[in-house]
Amino acid sequence: MGLGLTVIGAVFIAYAFAGPRGLLPGLSDWLPGILGHRGYTEMRVVGQLYLGQEGIFGLPLGVAATFVFMFVLFGAFLEVTGAGKFFIDLAFAATGRKPGGPAKAAVIASAGMGSISGSAIANVVTTGAFTIPLMKKLGYKAKQAGGIEAAASTGGQITPPLMGAGAFLMAEYTGVPYIEIVTVSIFPAILYLGTVYLFVHIAAMKAGMRGMTAAELPRVRSVMAAGWQFLVPLVVLLYLLIQGFSPMRVGFWAIMSVIAVAGLRALVVLAVIEPMRGNPLTVERAATAAWAGVMVIGRALSLGARNAVAVSIACAVAGIIVGVVGLTGLGLKFSSMMVALSGGNLVLALFLVLIASLILGLGLPVTAAYIVLIVLVGPALQTEFGIPLLIAHLVVFWYSQDSNVTPPVALAGFAGAAIAGSKPMETSLQAWKYAKGLYLIPLFMVFNPEIIMGGPLPVLLWTGAIAILALVAFAAALDGWLFGPMDLVSRALVIPATVAIFWPDLRVEVAGAAVLLLVLALNWWLARRAARLRPG
Repeated sequence: MGLGLTVIGAVFIAYAFAGPRGLLPGLSDWLPGILGHRGYTEMRVVGQLYLGQEGIFGLPLGVAATFVFMFVLFGAFLEVTGAGKFFIDLAFAATGRKPGGPAKAAVIASAGMGSISGSAIANVVTTGAFTIPLMKKLGYKAKQAGGIEAAASTGGQITPPLMGAGAFLMAEYTGVPYIEIVTVSIFPAILYLGTVYLFVHIAAMKAGMRGMTAAELPRVRSVMAAGWQFLVPLVVLLYLLIQGFSPMRVGFWAIMSVIAVAGLRALVVLAVIEPMRGNPLTVERAATAAWAGVMVIGRALSLGARNAVAVSIACAVAGIIVGVVGLTGLGLKFSSMMVALSGGNLVLALFLVLIASLILGLGLPVTAAYIVLIVLVGPALQTEFGIPLLIAHLVVFWYSQDSNVTPPVALAGFAGAAIAGSKPMETSLQAWKYAKGLYLIPLFMVFNPEIIMGGPLPVLLWTGAIAILALVAFAAALDGWLFGPMDLVSRALVIPATVAIFWPDLRVEVAGAAVLLLVLALNWWLARRAARLRPG
């Protein structure tokens, strides 16, 4: 949270007082004409922020105190019972032997951890402690290892079901059921993580890296035998959501299922497995095990409370900002400024949203940045540019993540640099490179809304296929490698073809897809020919 959040909240309160009739009329001289307002007294501001429905105790804090807290607590129970190690071991067992194995494991493990933690920085410090040293050992540069982990961990914030509290806030703001938001977010999250995975694969192939040996890796069977119980709560959670239970009730039963399966496993070990090893069950051992279980529950409750404080404070300060925006009419003014600056051009307007989210992200956490940005630019995106409500929220939410990986202040990149022992700015630049999907996928949502809003099955299949094709080609052109080195002509052709894929016209899309397929096929053929001609 830090000083930045405090300063931003104080600036907005001062802005509410600035004006001829306000508590601080002198400040109005410093405001440009469009930002000026009448000014408000301390009683009016306090009433708005403390008693009003748009202030501190408004929707953001209400969501944080109910749905978000329950799921943060669920993540804490999974963490203290060993789910983090299970996800990391499973990822290493699945990908460790492939070229760049630890980096690919970082992507998969971060997706697994992110689905329960919803925090990019928590993801970096949790999974990065294992993956970054192994990446460096395998041949990745320190800045690459830290950047890959930061980009992969940012994917945790857009991966259902938690999405860093964003899914719950979106459900409240849009009136769209939580399960629907989770469902439509699955494919975009897979696209993002797949893009990071592809960048990692290309880097490994270019450097000629090998995977880890079987002796260095855990076996899938052993990992599943030790941690299968962590899949049960996730199954329970998804089943109850599909059945239409409220998020609060779903979170409660998910936590109960964690306690139940962890307790059952401990009981089986104590009463069955240990006696078979010659350690009979005694009253003293049973009492010790029961006390250990109570301590684990206590640690989970403590961790959940600490993790929820950060989100709650961010939402409370965001409530102050939202209250001032509503009181002064700043949201409408900001929207009109955005329309004027963009000249009615949708791409330019989205670029302005991206820049605004980056600036807000310098001082606000991701959740708070999303709340403030959707209040400021959401109305313009919907009314002036015709973007559907849910897509407008998803675009703003995705762009709110960019402060994690975009210099000059990339929070997840800085965390990765600390573990990798690299320079923060160099690591952040690498994270920015690997997280390119964060900028492209929201654009694809805007110009191909059927991927979110639904449509005929052939249209959905076509849209999904060209999205994957465009991201693969773009990643290859950016790194200059896919099956083998990519020449400059091919890389130059990919850019207009990718733009064509985003164009909302079937003929243009088909032409762009044809060019991309031709470029990738040529790269594959040249790589095969080079392999045949290579001596030995």
